[in-house]
Amino acid sequence: MLLTVPELLMLMLGFLVIATLYSSVGFGGGSSYLALLALVFVSFFAIRSTALVCNLIVVSGSSYLYFKKGHLDFKKFLPFILTSIPMAFLGARFRLSEEVFFILLGSALIISALALIFQTVRLKKSEEVSAHYPAYVTYLLGAGIGLLSGLVGIGGGIFLAPILNHMKWDKSIKIAALASFFILVNSVSGIGGLLTNGTFELPWIEAVGLMVAVGIGGQIGIRLSLSKLTGKGIKIVTAILVLTVGIRVLLVNGLQLQF
Repeated sequence: MLLTVPELLMLMLGFLVIATLYSSVGFGGGSSYLALLALVFVSFFAIRSTALVCNLIVVSGSSYLYFKKGHLDFKKFLPFILTSIPMAFLGARFRLSEEVFFILLGSALIISALALIFQTVRLKKSEEVSAHYPAYVTYLLGAGIGLLSGLVGIGGGIFLAPILNHMKWDKSIKIAALASFFILVNSVSGIGGLLTNGTFELPWIEAVGLMVAVGIGGQIGIRLSLSKLTGKGIKIVTAILVLTVGIRVLLVNGLQLQF
């Protein structure tokens, strides 16, 4: 066992809170799992693998509930999925230098979050319109974000949702459902890439405890979202989470560069 029992319980509590917050807007929490795991695990392979598995647990439950409520439009989601799965698999097989990438990643997240906040604040209470785009746009978005998600070891919904909300691709609840399902398939694909590359490493005792924690938190978050959050509320929570992650990525990366 890598952690003491008190350390594991504290980590489980952190994962439960993260899963609750992120699942409320269709995310799995992978980016924040990576940050916490980096504090306690030495192996980067164990960090990526554990984050992907926890992602998978959260979004599996969320996707099922979105499906039951009729928010999963498989026909409309299919172009994203068809291109993202192979690209996430390909991305997971690459060994990437972390420092420069995380600077770009943090900047992109902050910009997309601020744009989404600006757009949402200007949105009238009853207004939530959907725009129409050519099919190739969804294929390209799916491929690009799938590759990015595989490279960094998260499901990719945290990149996809703010972009689609800003594009007014569909209603907020539909975008949250797509983000959840997108993360689900890309987490599976990413795990497949790690397995074939021989870099899947899971500390089983810790992983089981964390899977239980995120399973509970994920169910709390998605049920609160479906019953309490409006479309505008989903966008605001999405933007705040993405902005927080972007700032944290830049701060953590800056500290790494100093030392």
